[in-house]
Amino acid sequence: MSLDDFPLWTLFASIVFLTALSAFFSGTETAMMALNRYRLRHLVKEKHRGARKANRMLRRPDRLLGVILVGNNLVNFTAATIATIIGMRMFGDTGVLLAPWVLTFTFLIFAEVAPKTVAAQRQEGWAFSAVFALEPLQKLFSPAVVVVNWLSNALVRPFVPHADDHNDHLSTEELRTVVNEGAMSVGERQHMMVRLLDLESVSVNDIMVPRSEIVGIDIDDEIGNIINFAANSQHTLLPVYKDNINNVLGILHLRRLARLLHADTFNKADIMQLTREPYYVPEATPLDTQLQNFQKEKQRIALVVDEYGDVQGIVTLEDILEEIVGEFTSDFASSMPEILPREDGSYLIDGTAVLREINRALRWDLPTNGPKTLNGLVLEHLETIPESNLCLQISNYQIETLQINDNMIKNMKIRAVDPEEEAER
Repeated sequence: MSLDDFPLWTLFASIVFLTALSAFFSGTETAMMALNRYRLRHLVKEKHRGARKANRMLRRPDRLLGVILVGNNLVNFTAATIATIIGMRMFGDTGVLLAPWVLTFTFLIFAEVAPKTVAAQRQEGWAFSAVFALEPLQKLFSPAVVVVNWLSNALVRPFVPHADDHNDHLSTEELRTVVNEGAMSVGERQHMMVRLLDLESVSVNDIMVPRSEIVGIDIDDEIGNIINFAANSQHTLLPVYKDNINNVLGILHLRRLARLLHADTFNKADIMQLTREPYYVPEATPLDTQLQNFQKEKQRIALVVDEYGDVQGIVTLEDILEEIVGEFTSDFASSMPEILPREDGSYLIDGTAVLREINRALRWDLPTNGPKTLNGLVLEHLETIPESNLCLQISNYQIETLQINDNMIKNMKIRAVDPEEEAER
């Protein structure tokens, strides 16, 4: 019995069926290749049946593509043959010429573009359902797939890297993009993950308490003054120094000092017995490294030194944790006495205020890739120490100096300017 003996409706039904099969293979190829590999691994851990089958097949993408392409090409060429017979029976030689054009147009829409578009949008639902049909097809077409893969791999081997030359590990920047754009979690937890990834781009001198603001105990003071100072201190760990902060003798935990308060008499030597060795770190140490160093050294506070060994500031474990989780206070701006809001929307800010803290408190974007303080930023912009008060603009911020002495700008008034408003003005 030949194809000429079949009624036309049977041949048309065969074309429809083959078109559906071709759409299945085309959509499955797109869906399987578009699967998010990290979400797939998560679903495998959750014991999702379809995900486990898909993950198993994706371990050998050449075999997966082999069975899809063998099936798709077999379907397409069979459909082309049937379409030619239909064209010949309906229109003769003209039908033979028209059949490829009509079939191509039909398959392009119904078996290529449409199913691939759907599969790209719903890759998980399509792929996890299709694998149940692909597995038996892979076994059925196994001999043909093996031969095709062997020949194709031999042809492409000079043009593709070895398996050890590439992997699907993410770089830090790629992981940051995934967290920013690909993660479904929103709110503070997502911000915390981004800040955690940013630790390697921030060094300890970006967050340290500057030398001028270090609070410590001068061992040359009277013993009574030392006790009063310790009793009123807002800090738990205090550096103990002699003459100046560059000569730190040790770090005192005030909880240890409480032991001496029950003694009848004690002296400075007893206080020094309670201190521990100071811990120094270079000012350029990245925060992620310093966080690991704090853990390894069992430390909570470190003295930051420059290349000459001079103390530039202090960094604590809490400072690094605040870079990840945010400030522990509910209103950071209100806890900074260096920032005073004005009725006109501007702020009076102390020149020694740290730029990163200003940005965090006011949600501004002052440049932080150079100087660390507001005074340093203005002086770098002016390239000189002004002799009198002046006005200037840095980025989108208008700055007016209010007090200049001791070779530094003590106070400034700053107002954030809307770029569009400034352009119109």
